[in-house]
Amino acid sequence: MRRKHNTIPKLHLRKGDRVKVLSGESRGHIGDVLEVFPDKRKAIVEGANVVTKHLKPNQQNPNGSIQKTEAPLHVSKLMVIDPKTGQPTRVGRVKTENGWARVAKKSGEILK
Repeated sequence: MRRKHNTIPKLHLRKGDRVKVLSGESRGHIGDVLEVFPDKRKAIVEGANVVTKHLKPNQQNPNGSIQKTEAPLHVSKLMVIDPKTGQPTRVGRVKTENGWARVAKKSGEILK
């Protein structure tokens, strides 16, 4: 039986949003969303959940190296920062003349 709604869910996050990490090792960190994966319900936040990756030696890098990169976080651990108050807020949706827009619940300001 086929699903009647979209298989990829809508998220409260978008690329470029300023978010706060709510739980985990990076709890309290505030950063910008670099990339969003809606099908996995995960997002990469700048400077949060940094992991080290050991690279094997190759012709370009004969000694090998250790590279630090950000790993994806589940979107339930992230909360959008209200641009007006600077505090974490929930996100709602309202219909405008241009279509649907995301709105910060604390201040009522439209998010980009």
